[in-house]
Amino acid sequence: MGCAACSSKNGSPAGCGNKGHCLNGGCNKMNTYDWFSVWQVTDSEPYDVVEVSFKRGARKGFFRNRQPHRWQTGDFVAVDSGNGYDVGQISLSGELVRLQMKKKRIKEDQVIHDVIRLASPRDLERLQEARQREKKNLTRARAIVQTHGLDMKMGDLEYQADLRKATFYYTADGRIDFRELVRSLAREFNVKVEMRQIGSRQESARIGGIGSCGRELCCSTWLSEFKSVPTSAARYQNLAINQVKLSGQCGRLKCCLNYELDTYMDALKTFPMKAQSLKTISAEATLIKADIFKDVMHYSYKTEFGRYMVISINKDRVREIADMNRRGEYPETFITEEELDIDQEMDFADVTGVIELKEEKKRRKKKKRNNRNRANNRVKSRGADNNAQRKSTKRTTDNSKEKPDSTKSKDEEQKKRSGRNNRNRRNSRSSSSRNNSRPGQKKSNNSKNDNAKDKDAS
Repeated sequence: MGCAACSSKNGSPAGCGNKGHCLNGGCNKMNTYDWFSVWQVTDSEPYDVVEVSFKRGARKGFFRNRQPHRWQTGDFVAVDSGNGYDVGQISLSGELVRLQMKKKRIKEDQVIHDVIRLASPRDLERLQEARQREKKNLTRARAIVQTHGLDMKMGDLEYQADLRKATFYYTADGRIDFRELVRSLAREFNVKVEMRQIGSRQESARIGGIGSCGRELCCSTWLSEFKSVPTSAARYQNLAINQVKLSGQCGRLKCCLNYELDTYMDALKTFPMKAQSLKTISAEATLIKADIFKDVMHYSYKTEFGRYMVISINKDRVREIADMNRRGEYPETFITEEELDIDQEMDFADVTGVIELKEEKKRRKKKKRNNRNRANNRVKSRGADNNAQRKSTKRTTDNSKEKPDSTKSKDEEQKKRSGRNNRNRRNSRSSSSRNNSRPGQKKSNNSKNDNAKDKDAS
């Protein structure tokens, strides 16, 4: 994104890479346009208080400027912080600072610290070093919080430019005893630790981000005061009560719901208030919603066939029907015949010869080829299918033959079993008689069986 102070290349803005913070404030958040300094208008009576922003506008403060003609808007200065010094950029000077202090309700007596000097290159290097430490040390601080088992969320960390002090911003539902946590953080980072509790909206304002509208968050760019957003703001604007869509990155209702609420409230005053239901001779309609852009109210009613229909009625006609219902009168229809007979005349312009359409080229159909091959393939596929069917039928018949006949009686099966047993007994008797008659042969047979067993085992 390119701003007024960024250069351009080939007609397109080069941009500084900060995506969203523009104009001449050095890409700071929550900028105030100092048009006195831009137009080089000098104050007749210079004001000795300046506004200084730290960490690109995440925090701002007011300091005494003892030399107002020497340090102007946009200069990096070293200021007194009460516990060392810090480096920031002058974001506002002159008479506009008085108005800014009046807006934030800060008195001149409350401005204690002074601007010391212009920031040297060494000061800017230490400031850059402090900003590089913040991201790494923030993750370590979150791990320490988990070890202590505290119900809090570390949102942001800001180092002082002299690296003597670190301010931790956290969010929590209630009060937390973080005395042991402060000792652990001071021992870990070797700095003075300060803890500040902020709300969820302040956290999103410090961190920043992109909203659902595609632009940067309002709270991190220009919105300084957070007003409560009720749920009725969505109802008045006919928005679906979807908590996911209506909530911002802070987890609360979006602040932009209040932007157009007054316009909707003024427009709804012209609509009839007590018109939730309308009655006619044939049906009764119930209000769905009111469209302030078309001055129309949408109703639903049940027809004779049991179906529900939606009808749009003008707000004047709604007021008329509501008055009739209060008097005990019921019209025949919701819409008058005059409204039904209104036909909008459509004007058509003669564009003959002005617009010429190109003729589309007709595509020739390709001739079908290889019809003979397709026919042969079909014949082959049919023959293969027939062969497969024949094979399947043969298999089924073979399987049916192999299956035992279930109609055989149990007596026949028992006879077969008894005959087999008798045969086995006879064979065993004959083998035993042979072995007894030939003892030498028995030993030889036993040795052969042992050899066979050894071979099988090997």
